[in-house]
Amino acid sequence: MAIVVTGGAGYIGSHTAKYLAEQGLQPVVIDNLTTGHRPGLRRWPLIECDIADRDILLKVFDEYSVDSVIHFAASCYVGESMARPSDYFRNNVTKTLSLLDTMYEAGVKNFVFSSTCATYGIPADTPITEDFPQLPVNPYGESKLFVERALKWYGKAYGLKWVALRYFNAAGADPEGQLGERHDPETHLIPLAILAALGAGPELSIYGSDYPTPDGSAVRDYIHVNDLASAHLRALEYLRAGGASGSFNLGTGRGHSVFEVVKAVEAATGRPLPVRVVDRRAGDPPALVADPRRAHDVLGWVPQHSTLDEIIATAHRWHKANTATVVER
Repeated sequence: MAIVVTGGAGYIGSHTAKYLAEQGLQPVVIDNLTTGHRPGLRRWPLIECDIADRDILLKVFDEYSVDSVIHFAASCYVGESMARPSDYFRNNVTKTLSLLDTMYEAGVKNFVFSSTCATYGIPADTPITEDFPQLPVNPYGESKLFVERALKWYGKAYGLKWVALRYFNAAGADPEGQLGERHDPETHLIPLAILAALGAGPELSIYGSDYPTPDGSAVRDYIHVNDLASAHLRALEYLRAGGASGSFNLGTGRGHSVFEVVKAVEAATGRPLPVRVVDRRAGDPPALVADPRRAHDVLGWVPQHSTLDEIIATAHRWHKANTATVVER
């Protein structure tokens, strides 16, 4: 049985497609390539289309005997979602519902959903369990929460079996160097810090140094992209074995501050990192750290590559090899 990977030309989707292929499975990538990248997709089929294209999806589901979908395709910039909420609800909600309807029509029952810790909003405490209130503070988180709620009702009405994986901060790159993180614009801390250290990007802006954290900078839980990929397969195996639908946090349970990341990037690159401290961003919580025990206990998932040093080492190797302008100094 093939596995459709929507958004499989994007950052996490491409790493997951590669991981599935390495495990002897058959990923079939569906991506409209508006933000994904064609290079690197050499070992599995790529169907260039929108997830709302019912006719093409029905043909794919039939041709490849698909029994499962891993769904990454979405808009995913928090700041952009504040300025363009209609795009986020259209891409992340309306099109996902269309995909679910097409799956139902084709008899495809297993669905692994790329959700986010942004559904929790600004939590009162950490670590965050799956039972914390979900109170998103931006349209991106709201759109993901809407889909999570829809999944429950699709399960009750149509027999859909689903897992929602709430990521914390995805980071790092393929250890073999074939894939990495490449967004336009880039908004994530670790690639921005590496590019600044390599002289291939502007100085790093640190948003706030007066948080109630040990060093005053915001704390986040970073999880290696390959560990995220393995979690999706664990979730799919769990559903195929008859596991009950539900939601799971994906994180390490340990947070790192922005200043810790800066020091780790400087150590990995051997270069001083130009930084400037600016005002906090509205809506940024002081700390977001997962309690990942449910994923450990139920899915049997344990991160293997998510120390901060390994995350940054893999990202550094990829960016150094794939950045056009690296300033020698």
